[in-house]
Parts: sequence; structure tokens; C-alpha cells
Amino acid sequence: MSEEPRVAIVTGAARGIGAATARRLAADGMAVAVVDIEEAATKETVDAIAAAGGRALGVGADVSDRDQVEAAVARIAADLGAPTVLVNNAGVLRDNLLFKMTNADWDTVMGVHLRGAFLFSQAAQKHMVDRRWGRIVNLSSTSALGNRGQANYAAAKAGLQGFTKTLAIELGPFGVTVNAVAPGFIVTDMTAATAARMKVDFDDFQKHAAAEIPVRRPGRPEDVAHTISFLASEGAGFVSGQVIYVAGGPRD
Repeated sequence: MSEEPRVAIVTGAARGIGAATARRLAADGMAVAVVDIEEAATKETVDAIAAAGGRALGVGADVSDRDQVEAAVARIAADLGAPTVLVNNAGVLRDNLLFKMTNADWDTVMGVHLRGAFLFSQAAQKHMVDRRWGRIVNLSSTSALGNRGQANYAAAKAGLQGFTKTLAIELGPFGVTVNAVAPGFIVTDMTAATAARMKVDFDDFQKHAAAEIPVRRPGRPEDVAHTISFLASEGAGFVSGQVIYVAGGPRD
């Protein structure tokens, strides 16, 4: 372990899986850049990390905008230190059946998930390659295997798996590992919004989901954060190009 703390970037870290991951990496001893589209939205996560004795910086950036991403990474490097851990978690939903899906529904999801991961990985990898050490973790989903009403989201999450495996090949010689975590049903604001769109009570939605999960409970953001913590650790240096399903049971 180097003497200086590792610096991690977590996108979409104002709430849900991103917030849990930022808090976990801070608990692991990393300085954490908490990135979300509005800097003000990062305050709760940043304050929670600071209250626990950690070091965090809130950064506002649209992950699909190259100029904003490059400015964010430059600011993080200047204020916290060179980032060598990146968690591409930022995500949005624009669910609709194919015949009703608009260009904007498609482009917005692709822009945040795929273009966002591309831009942040491209900007951050320079710091990792220079130091011959890095960890990139991309958030995929069990929806990558197909999910009704999510042609855009499923395609983006499947795309992230191919992106992950390719970066693992390209960046491996420089000491950088790249992996993906694919959560199943996780209790977050996003799944609550899905239940609301379906006009289903969220408690009933969770109970129905739990009945289909082998471990008989829905996932929590901390379940995903724990797996990301391992992949970002020193000890995970021989794990790369993998997609780990955090779904309470096996997935094909």
C-alpha cells in the first residue's frame, strides 16, 4: 500500500448504490470524490463521510459532457490527489416499451451509462497508467440479460460489460484492473420510482421480488458497495475483466 491514501471517484454518488459505495471506500481509507449532476446534491454523502472521519469532495458534473468530465477529473486531482479508483455508477431510467420509446429515451440512457463511463474512464486512466496502478468498476445490471420495457437500459448495461472486458485487456499491462458489478433487485429510490410507475405499493413490490430471489430478500446498496470495495482493493489485483452478479442467486 502506498503511503498516500488512494483517491477514488464515484459517479452518481448522491444517493443509493453510489452513496453507499462512496461511504464504503472512504471507510476503506480512500479519499473520495462524490460526483453527481448537481454539486449541491452531493452534500449529504460528503457530510456523512466527513462525520465518520473520512475525506471527501463534492463535484457537480454531467457525465455525458466531455468538458465537464475533464474539468471534474482535473479538479479532483488538484484537490484530493491523482485518482486511481473509478466507480462508474451514474445511471438513469427512461423505461418504455419499444414501440413507445423516443429518441430522447434512448439517447439519454446511452449518454449517461455508456458515454459517461467512457468519458470518465478515459480521463481517469491517465492518472492510473502514470502510477502503474488502478481500479475501474463499472455498474452493469441483471437487466443486461433482458428486461421488458428496458430496451435502452438493457442495451446500455450489456454494452458496459463489453466495455469492461475490452478495457481490462487494454489497461491490464499498466497495472489497472477493470471489472463490472451487475446488481439485481436493490432497494433504492430508482426501484421505488419503478414501483410508482407501475402503480404498485413499494413494500409489495419488494416482497414480490424477494420471493423470486434465492436468498429470499431484496438487495441493499451496501451489498453492492461491499463487492465494489473488494474489486477496488489491493488484494483484487488478479481479478479483471469479470462481471459479478450481486443478485442473491445465480444468473446466466
